[in-house]
Amino acid sequence: MNDRSSIRQTATDVTQTLARYLVAARFEDLPAAPREEAARSLLNWMGVAVGGSRHEAVEIALAAVAPFSGPAQATVFGRTERLDIMHAALLNGISSHVFDFDDTDLTTAVHPSAPVVPVLLALAEYREVTGRDFVNAMILGIEAACRVARAVTPTMQAVGWHATGVAGVFGAAVAAGKLLGLDETRMCHAIGLAATQPVGIREMFGSMTKSFHPGRAAQNGMLAALLAEKGYTSSLKGIEAPRGWANVLSTTRDFQVITEGLGTHYEISRNSYKPFACGLVVHPVIDGCIQLRDENKLTAEMIDRIDLAVHPIVLELTANRTPRTGLEGKFSVYYAAAIGIVAGRAGEAQFGEALVRDPVVTGLRDRVETTVDPSLGQDQARVNIKLKDGRVLGRFVEHAVGSVENPMTDARLAAKFIELAEGILPDDRVHRLMTLCRDVERLDDAGDIARAAAG
Repeated sequence: MNDRSSIRQTATDVTQTLARYLVAARFEDLPAAPREEAARSLLNWMGVAVGGSRHEAVEIALAAVAPFSGPAQATVFGRTERLDIMHAALLNGISSHVFDFDDTDLTTAVHPSAPVVPVLLALAEYREVTGRDFVNAMILGIEAACRVARAVTPTMQAVGWHATGVAGVFGAAVAAGKLLGLDETRMCHAIGLAATQPVGIREMFGSMTKSFHPGRAAQNGMLAALLAEKGYTSSLKGIEAPRGWANVLSTTRDFQVITEGLGTHYEISRNSYKPFACGLVVHPVIDGCIQLRDENKLTAEMIDRIDLAVHPIVLELTANRTPRTGLEGKFSVYYAAAIGIVAGRAGEAQFGEALVRDPVVTGLRDRVETTVDPSLGQDQARVNIKLKDGRVLGRFVEHAVGSVENPMTDARLAAKFIELAEGILPDDRVHRLMTLCRDVERLDDAGDIARAAAG
């Protein structure tokens, strides 16, 4: 009885061990690499949050909740409205995820910043927070969310849960709890309160509700920390108890990954950034199609058919052959391949309603075929294009651009930020906001970031 399965069944102090580490962790102990990645993550996240701020989903959500908001305490990024901190966290979480363009942990498919950063920026406007404390809380929140998610990956996702919502709530609670100065017991209670508030099922992918998941996780996590600060109690074993979060949400779990190596390696170091505004699992397909297009000056009219070999999860999540909306297009591998050829890029503009219905795009989309290859990784794909003149072009994508092994450069992240924020913020503020994100740990008041992001 000394195998890992026995360890999983006898774990008894996971929540307390995690809380003890989180409470003691100091900015001064952070290596340079995770701090630098925190600044990159913040820059990427703020770009997509501002960029998504005018999306119909945000407009609808704001109209629904604004009449019930409390005092104007925090900014809704990219807009003039201000809401109470909990509703601001909800709206900013939605806007940062509605493009499906935010950062991603490839191991768990958690979008780690979306539930965490809205909470931190809302609190930074409500009470003074230094840049050093902000970065420390951000890294720790992401640490908690990704470690807890890894403990139940991939079974939790296979059951149908959306990891960003159901694990992101831990990140939001921990990040808020760190800024609020919770002690070990109260941090345990915050984690327990987070554990009882999972949100998000994968059925919602391709609809507005997918972006609701990180927004609600942010709001739920903030509430968990605020309740715990005042002495509201929960189970002290919210993660690992027989009827706790991990055992209820998943049929398998590995509690050891939550606690081993705390403070020696950091989950944020595995963060990745999207060059394409859609479901991550189709990025290798888009990457391969764009490469072949650019190298061979391809147009849709030249192509007889496109054959794709993909990881099994691709068809599990993106098998929609006939998407009707831009949001549905983000979860169609067929549309993804077609837009890669037709447009040569896949930013947010390429997932608009007009292109989804464009006859050139739909005609090529209908000539895309897929096969599943279990030997492929999630960031890999094989793309074969048969031309009408008989030639066959092929490309194996070993690691899609944006992955940890083939990362986005700082220059590409900056260009992505500018493209998303231009037209929403004045040009001078776009560049000021970029500078504040990059220099976050040197700020006396991290709330300056939120204020600079106001529309």
